[in-house]
Amino acid sequence: MVAVSVVAVIVLGVPLGVAVDHLYRNEEVLRLERQATVATQSVDATSIGTTDPVELPAAPRGAGLALYSQSGMRIAGRGPARADGVVLRALHGRVREPSATRRPIVAVPIARQETIVAAIRAEAPPGAVTARVHRAWLLMIATGLAAILTATLIGLWLARRLTTPVRALAHDAHRLGDGDFTTRSRRSGVPELDDVAAALDATGDRLGAALERERHFSTDASHQLRTPISAVRLQLESAQLTPGADPNAAIAHALPQLDRLERTVDDLLALARDRHHDLAATDITGVLDELERSWHGRVAGAGRPLVVHADPPIPDVFVSASALRQVLDVLVDNALEHGAGAITVRARPAAHGVAVEVGDEGEGIAGAVEAIWTRGVGRSHGIGLALARTLAEEDGARLVVVRARPRPIFALILPALRPPTHGAV
Repeated sequence: MVAVSVVAVIVLGVPLGVAVDHLYRNEEVLRLERQATVATQSVDATSIGTTDPVELPAAPRGAGLALYSQSGMRIAGRGPARADGVVLRALHGRVREPSATRRPIVAVPIARQETIVAAIRAEAPPGAVTARVHRAWLLMIATGLAAILTATLIGLWLARRLTTPVRALAHDAHRLGDGDFTTRSRRSGVPELDDVAAALDATGDRLGAALERERHFSTDASHQLRTPISAVRLQLESAQLTPGADPNAAIAHALPQLDRLERTVDDLLALARDRHHDLAATDITGVLDELERSWHGRVAGAGRPLVVHADPPIPDVFVSASALRQVLDVLVDNALEHGAGAITVRARPAAHGVAVEVGDEGEGIAGAVEAIWTRGVGRSHGIGLALARTLAEEDGARLVVVRARPRPIFALILPALRPPTHGAV
């Protein structure tokens, strides 16, 4: 802004200064012409060339007024003894300022019977025009400096108003890069910078959420993979320790568990990367059949029955089949680890959807019910249940406790017939 102001003052000031100089000199020439014209009216043309004295009117202080004859000799007044170029041109009928000097000088001819017989020369006081021009220039310079100073002050104010929030944004960006995703940028009142601050805050929220999901992934993965890994290990060790056991049968039993491991890893990775599940019509009965095949052996090995059934008619639900499997796996595993007696999985029609209930015959939930949805609460079921609720809500379903104790029942409410709104609880 300062540089632009300086250039503007120079570009506008220099031509204006030259114009002021010409204006003041032209004004002085016009004033001298008026004085010389008035003087010609006071001179008797018939007395020129005679012995009669000629008197000229008083000239302004410092100015020169002189009368010259046709021959170019000075008759009266103050001026050169012989006519100069200005007077000679006037004696020939022309009035103009000479170009050889910057001092305003004019000469006006005096005619008698249509014949020029003399001329009156008028000369400005020395330095009269120059002083006026210099005063005008000083005023213009002062005005230009004031404009530059004003532009400087405004520029400093704008610079501080812009650079201070920019430096703050840079500081916040460095903190964000160092891993502080709780950073919140202050608003400066500048719309463009406030937009950047809002985008930076949103980026911090997304990065923080992504990092939190990545941190939970290892915990979620260890919890969800523990069951199928234990089942595979148990089957393979049993085949290894049993004399004459058929290894092919052990492998055949291990392969479904490995498939389950693969599905679990894919589901958890999708959740950790905040990738929404592909919602489609899912057959509940098919998922329940798969659940029964997957868990029958382990539940029976623990000496407990597993009852899976559906109350017709069961409509298709709009959820991810993989997410549904993971949630039901968590609920069955929770009932097996912390419950007692028979484990019952029942699907029934519900308002605007399907409810899948998982219950057992144990004592139920001790303490506050809401605490079980918090990670790390309890003897490990906090991790699984928190993950199950997250998976359910990602697909627009709800996971609730129908009865806490005794004989606890968890219910997964699934939307049917229409895709759910993402994030509904």
